[in-house]
Amino acid sequence: MKTKPTLALSDEQTQRFKEQGYLQLENISPPEEVEFLKSVYDRLFAEKAGRRQGAYFDAVSIDEDDNKPHTSPQILDPVLFAPELKETVFRANGLAIAKQLLGSKAYGSFEHAILKPPGIGAPTPWHQDEAFRLDYAPGYDEISIWMPLQPVDTTSGCMEFLPGSHRQPVLRHASPGNDPRIHALACVDDFDQTKAVACPLPAGGCTIHHTRTLHHTGPNISPNPRRAYILAFALPVKPDYKFARPFPWNLEKQTASEQRKRDWRKRGGFAVEFVRKIQKKVTKLTHDA
Repeated sequence: MKTKPTLALSDEQTQRFKEQGYLQLENISPPEEVEFLKSVYDRLFAEKAGRRQGAYFDAVSIDEDDNKPHTSPQILDPVLFAPELKETVFRANGLAIAKQLLGSKAYGSFEHAILKPPGIGAPTPWHQDEAFRLDYAPGYDEISIWMPLQPVDTTSGCMEFLPGSHRQPVLRHASPGNDPRIHALACVDDFDQTKAVACPLPAGGCTIHHTRTLHHTGPNISPNPRRAYILAFALPVKPDYKFARPFPWNLEKQTASEQRKRDWRKRGGFAVEFVRKIQKKVTKLTHDA
């Protein structure tokens, strides 16, 4: 049975998102579901799920040494390694919100989980999500819904946004330290960080931001792990649209996770990816029905 959404944005919230480029909600997933998600989340990170496929990596290091503590480990598309994540209130509410903000054709485009270990969790540089796109399309519309699985504030790495920054184009980005082996990107254009707004949240709350909204998270200096689960939703690109040239900072990347992914594809991963794409289309059609 398809999980039903349990909330909807008010007209005031929708207008605030359009003006500010982000929104903060106190509850998008019920407490019992948050506890369930936390157990799945901790298992996936303990297993380093997807590392052989390039889906698990440390975003702020060169990520070649498994024995070195990871200070910002991430898992791309954790639902591939935990199918029980498919039917949750969080996902149902996320899609309903996306259709309010983007339109009825919005679909789940991407998801990932980001862990900041206690005491050593590294900051995430200021960036715009659209800067990561390899198939850049001007006018591409996407939102990300970021949910913590425990209370989060500035000591543990809550989200911080620059209000109104979604109305500007994609700014210049670069690999941190100009090292293309690092997965993360950092905005290198000038902007006023003093106008940033921090968004502390309870477990199961969320922030919603546009793909061009400048944002970052600070380090986790707290004694507890900072778990974040992110769902992204987008509108389809028009079939006749010709994609522009990828951003130069992405063409320069030479990450260890991408090499692991290439090696996995050579060992038969291409067939696995093909099946996953078919399954994703089926899931999208099911939710659209």
